[in-house]
Amino acid sequence: MKAQNKLYEAISQIKTPTEAKNFLRDLLTPAEISEFKTRFEIATLLWTTNLSYTEIAKKIKTSTTTVTRVARFLYKEKHQGYALILRRLHGDSKR
Repeated sequence: MKAQNKLYEAISQIKTPTEAKNFLRDLLTPAEISEFKTRFEIATLLWTTNLSYTEIAKKIKTSTTTVTRVARFLYKEKHQGYALILRRLHGDSKR
């Protein structure tokens, strides 16, 4: 857990989008970055639109299972990490 907390502390030191991009490029593989991008894009569409899960899956070219999984973490899980960031970026959810 100590190493994990150090990672969270390191992430909290990121100040700009360029710093975030550079850190993530060093830390993650291109496939991992792509997967994170897809999940965040899904979360953003869930938060900012009234598109159905099926419409989002088609738009993002992913499965409805992935959309459902992101929605669960966005709206039902206790951590509310997606919601915190999306609220900061876009205000309250449209749903």
